[in-house]
Amino acid sequence: MEDKTCYPLPADNDETGIVQSTRDLPPAHYTFQVKNFSLLLGMEEEKCYSGQFEVGGYQWRLVLYPNGKKISNGNGHISLYLAIAATDGLPLGWEVNANIRFFVFDQIRDKYISLIYLQLLVNLNNLDASGRVRRFHKLKTEWGFDQLLSHDALDDSSNGYLVDDTCALRAEVFVIKCSGKGETLSMINEHQSNIFTWRIDNYTNMKDELYSGHFTIEGRRWKLRLNPKGYGTGAGTCLSLYLYLRDSETIPPNKKLCAKYKLRVRDQIHGNHHEKTVDSWFPDRTIGYGVHEFLPLRDLRDESKGYLVCDGLFIECKIDAISVFFFKGFLLKLTLCLNWRSIV
Repeated sequence: MEDKTCYPLPADNDETGIVQSTRDLPPAHYTFQVKNFSLLLGMEEEKCYSGQFEVGGYQWRLVLYPNGKKISNGNGHISLYLAIAATDGLPLGWEVNANIRFFVFDQIRDKYISLIYLQLLVNLNNLDASGRVRRFHKLKTEWGFDQLLSHDALDDSSNGYLVDDTCALRAEVFVIKCSGKGETLSMINEHQSNIFTWRIDNYTNMKDELYSGHFTIEGRRWKLRLNPKGYGTGAGTCLSLYLYLRDSETIPPNKKLCAKYKLRVRDQIHGNHHEKTVDSWFPDRTIGYGVHEFLPLRDLRDESKGYLVCDGLFIECKIDAISVFFFKGFLLKLTLCLNWRSIV
C-alpha cells in the first residue's frame, strides 16, 4: 500500500488506512475549541495555529485550515495537522516518532469521534489497532488530514459537530505524558466602543506621512498611519491608509495578533463614506497593514464627493475582530465587536 502523508475521512476499515471510532473518554492532551466558526471561515488567512503544548519533552501545535488546505485537495473540508515546534533546540539529525490521534467532539451525544492512522502489517486483516507511528524530522515536521471533516458533515446539525456555531477538535500524541493544556478560539459578540475617528485639519499642508493619536480597543492600543500623497503602488495617485499596533504593544513569541477592521474616509456632505475591509495577522508592532490605493486623489479633491470640506478630513477605523492571547492555559480569544460609537 502506498504511504501517504494525509488521507480523506473514510468509513471504518477503509483501504486508505484510517479508522473512525467513537469513545466516551476525553482525549488526553490538547483541545482546540472554536467558537463562531462561521466567522473564521471568512478570514483571508488560510490557516491558524494553536498555542504550543508539551508532550514527551517536545513542543507541538495544531495547524488548522478552516477552508481546507488548497494545495492538498482540501477544498470543502477542514484540514488539520499536528506539527512539531521549537525544533531549533533539538540536536543535529533529530527524529521524533509519535502515535497521533485526532478527535471531533459530538456535542449532541457527548461522544468523541476518533480518527487514527492504522499500521498495515501483512494485509488489511492484520492491523495494529494502537495506531500508526509517524516520524517527524527536519524535512517532515507535520502530519495530519487534508480532509479531516467535510463542511457538509460539519453543517449537518444531526451530527453534533457544530452546535451554536462552536466545534471542538482534540488531539492525542503518544510520545507521551498528559499536559492538560488547551486552547479556546472564541469570537464573541460584545457591545463596546470599537470605532476610532480621526479629524485632520489643514489637510493640504500635510507632509508625506502622518500618524494618529493612540486609541484602545479590546485592551489593545492602536494607531493609524496616513500617507496623503500615497505610498507603494498608490504613490502619487492615491491616499494610503494603514493600521498599526502602538509602539508599547508586544506580541508573545511564536504568536500573531489578528484583526479584522474597516478603514474609512467620511463623506461629510452626503454620507456616502468610502471604506474598505482588511483582515491581517500582525507579527509585531513595527508592521502596519492597510491599503496602498485606498482613495484616488482626484476623488479626494473633488468637492462634490464631500471628503475634504474646509480643508478638513475625517478618517475612521472600525475594528470588528481582535485576537487576544493568554498563555495561562493557552487561551486565544477572538472578540467580535458590533457596537458603533465614535472615539474622538
